[in-house]
Amino acid sequence: MMGNTSQPSAEVGSWDLLGLLFLAVLILAFVTGATLARLAVAFGLRRNVRTVFCLVLLCEGALLLATSLVEIRWYSVRNNGEVLVTLALLMGLHNATSTQLSGGRVRSTHVTGTLTDAGMALGSWLRASVSRREATDAPVHRALLCTHLVTIVSFLSGCVAGYFLFFRFGFSAMAGLAGLLILTALGGIVRTLHRTGWRFR
Repeated sequence: MMGNTSQPSAEVGSWDLLGLLFLAVLILAFVTGATLARLAVAFGLRRNVRTVFCLVLLCEGALLLATSLVEIRWYSVRNNGEVLVTLALLMGLHNATSTQLSGGRVRSTHVTGTLTDAGMALGSWLRASVSRREATDAPVHRALLCTHLVTIVSFLSGCVAGYFLFFRFGFSAMAGLAGLLILTALGGIVRTLHRTGWRFR
């Protein structure tokens, strides 16, 4: 989304008003998804719904599956804009959910901020490793660095896998990913309910 946010400057320079409007809609869709995720999580936490993050993930998977099935059945080049806007909404939803779940440590749909956080965590860990006064903080910084590195590697691996899967299977690959999200969410819900005696609260 960072590229979409910076792209309007190029569109303004070329006087491509339709392109500028489309980029604005993409950004608005992303922000809308993030807003919906925040409202849903805040609503669930206030009412002590233990499965709120899984429920948001389940909704995301269902929407992605529906989008995939529609595109498998009725795809045409004219639908590209609608698909991209829907995906931007889902990206905002997913990113805000993972950010809230991790306490701000993980942002799943972009990597530049995570690279910055990884660099800061590395600096903090190196400083704590050579300072007696901060030595007790070293394990915390190391764990945070590992979290950021896992996020970065997962992001890049997902980019490569997504390219090849979509190239080979098209929207069926997206449907498979949606199914995986749904199964992950349902598994989390079942585990949580089992652990709490099948009570949502």
